Amino acid sequence: MVAEDTRQETAEADAAPGGDSPLASSPRWGRFDLFWRVLAAAASGLAQLFALPPYGLWWLAPLSAALLAFAVLGTRLRRAAWLGAVSGAALMVPLVKWQEVFGADVWLLIAAAETVYYIPMAAGLACVLRIPGWPVWTAALWVLQEAVRARFPFDGFPWGKLAFSQPGGPLAGYASLGSSALVTFMVALTGALLLWAVLRVAGAARPARPALRTAEAPRAGGGLRTGVLPGTAALAGAAAILAAGAAVPEVGAPARDRAVNVALVQGNVPRVGEMDILGERMQVLQNHVDGVHRLADRVRAGEVEQPDLVVLPENSSDIDAYTDQEAAAMIGAAARDIDAPLLFGITRFHEDGLTREARSVVWDPQDGPGEYYTKRFLVPFGEYIPYRDFFTGFVSRLEQVSTDSVPGTEPGDVTLGGTTLATAICFDVAFDRPVREAVAAGGEIIAVPTNNANYNFTGQTDQQLAITRLRAVEHGRPAVVAATSGVSAVVGADGGLSYRSAEAEPAEHVAEVPAMAGQTIATRIGALPEAALCAIAAGAVIAGVALARRVRSRERAAERR
Repeated sequence: MVAEDTRQETAEADAAPGGDSPLASSPRWGRFDLFWRVLAAAASGLAQLFALPPYGLWWLAPLSAALLAFAVLGTRLRRAAWLGAVSGAALMVPLVKWQEVFGADVWLLIAAAETVYYIPMAAGLACVLRIPGWPVWTAALWVLQEAVRARFPFDGFPWGKLAFSQPGGPLAGYASLGSSALVTFMVALTGALLLWAVLRVAGAARPARPALRTAEAPRAGGGLRTGVLPGTAALAGAAAILAAGAAVPEVGAPARDRAVNVALVQGNVPRVGEMDILGERMQVLQNHVDGVHRLADRVRAGEVEQPDLVVLPENSSDIDAYTDQEAAAMIGAAARDIDAPLLFGITRFHEDGLTREARSVVWDPQDGPGEYYTKRFLVPFGEYIPYRDFFTGFVSRLEQVSTDSVPGTEPGDVTLGGTTLATAICFDVAFDRPVREAVAAGGEIIAVPTNNANYNFTGQTDQQLAITRLRAVEHGRPAVVAATSGVSAVVGADGGLSYRSAEAEPAEHVAEVPAMAGQTIATRIGALPEAALCAIAAGAVIAGVALARRVRSRERAAERR
């Protein structure tokens, strides 16, 4: 079967069109061909892994896209598909290892489900690599894969996007034009241009196959003209993409309206890193109101500025303060002590006893609880059990999730002390819609209350913080992250970090951040860039399939002659 695939791939390469199709210079490694392709596919996944936090080697992300294209270059779709599985597994198995807190089977099941998306993408790459303009089409395919993965199933799981590797690098700037989709596209396009340059130079350095001697194809001896110069142009294009990314956020950037003193409180929780972090009744709530009181003491001592508002984490209270008078009294006392409105994370249990909401509630020092935002994107099998009767039938520990969270439906624009926060709770921030809609509804500063206590010291908190940094660039607004046990942070509108807490330790911090007026291009045009790039990718795959059929028809006609 391997030999048959190799003969078919060679025949297709020989019959490929000229121009910039990389099949003209596709490398062949003889009996070691499969070994090098598997190695390239695995290296692609690992390069993407190390580009993402907690490693943060952002410059490896373009190399990841280039290596996967190289691995499937000139292969049949069947081989490309399983090479995609190799790449996806090399990324996803270590990337989501933090899910092991729920059991190794849950971790590996999620990793396997995420790996599946790389299979059709790799097959699509093998298709579009046959046609002129392939660097653009391959980059668009990365966007299509991530768009589908962010929506299906169970509302999607967009973790590990190429875009999320870029905070700290110049390509993050493209988020202000086209959200995470445009960043992914530019990352993959940069990698494709690098591969294009290498293939052009390599193709010019060796004799071309006779079948490829067309007016457009590289010829032996073309040397500098047909190889080095186009390769240099491709490298210049990649460099231009990187340089432009740093300048893009200045295009239509929001304006600074005023300065706001924003405080965050990280109260810490018992049993950090375990599935059950609640401990004794009211312990998590007590930790967080104690943090507010400590902050008030520091204000009175002149150590920090009086905050205009205080952001506390998701699940700051392990008690429903809507129904528990003691919990409500504790939160109200803390708000009066600091003399500022609190954004307090509360779990609101419904009367049916089976469902609940994760809310961030505005708690006024005088008026108590007011407007609130309900988390819109929930973690399947963590916050709710889809098809509960089915899955709990053979994974009994899922019954520990005794009630199911239900998602909110409204944007997270909430107002505290005259400032409107664009609020996204924890998992929300991984999706484009929640922050975008909250900013569009008037959010001046991004707030991300989160609870990562199950995942401390696993790298998950760093991965989520990187996503928040990209959101800050995307919408031209600073972001304040308040976590139960870390990492809490203050992020500038450029994605830079001005404060970062330690993990598994209490923390309080006050920062002066700008409230922003106006919207970036990305905020205004929403999902249009993603939709356009997905359409381009789909069209390119159709064209690639049509070309492959034409090649096979020509081969059959030649055999009949």
